[in-house]
Amino acid sequence: MLATAAPIAAQAASKPNMLVIMGDDIGYGNISAYNQGMLGYNTPNIDRIAQEGALFTAYYAQQSCTAGRSTFSTGQTPIRTGLTKVGLPGAEQGLLPQDITMATALKDM
Repeated sequence: MLATAAPIAAQAASKPNMLVIMGDDIGYGNISAYNQGMLGYNTPNIDRIAQEGALFTAYYAQQSCTAGRSTFSTGQTPIRTGLTKVGLPGAEQGLLPQDITMATALKDM
């Protein structure tokens, strides 16, 4: 049984584990891992991830949800895509058919 379990474990480890937590209008103080809950917010699941070794103290955020989501999805700055403000249906700005998104890049992993 151990002989068959080893290749399965090795195969599973070859794929990356990714966790993305994205929110809108969340400040540094809204996550209790950063302030021990002193501001009244309780985020036990995020706190557990922080205790297990993933605590981020340096970051940059875009000024709007559209700009942030498009930057996250493509790796392109909002100036390049034109998505600097909230996107509107039918607007000329936006992603081009040839733009590669994170989903496309990760699909074959």
